[in-house]
Amino acid sequence: MAKKYLTHAVGKRKNAIARLFIEKGQGVITINHRALDDYYLRPTSKMMIMQPLELTDSMGKYDIRVNVCGGGLTGQAGAIRHALSRALVTLDEANRTILKREGLLTRDARKKERKLPGQPGARRKYQFSKR
Repeated sequence: MAKKYLTHAVGKRKNAIARLFIEKGQGVITINHRALDDYYLRPTSKMMIMQPLELTDSMGKYDIRVNVCGGGLTGQAGAIRHALSRALVTLDEANRTILKREGLLTRDARKKERKLPGQPGARRKYQFSKR
């Protein structure tokens, strides 16, 4: 028998995609079957993930299970924050104005720029020589 979740949402950032499931609980956050503190060691990443919960006064109300893949740890934290913000809006429509004002519902479209032909990188140029 599958668990019944209150809601689920998908968030994206760079190349990371996060699928998030919320249920009533004590505030346990699990990312890829690991605790939040085991998955993220940097306090900035933890703070980034907790931001939507703090803004909407939802700390300790929900158990959150996240499946995240692709990208690096920072991109994954941004994807989780985006998914969590979307899920909180589906739970309570009053959260929309709070999260929208902070810009958490907007998908951050910035991605790595591709390497260009005739250059060593996206913006880098080969050293210019007059003679």
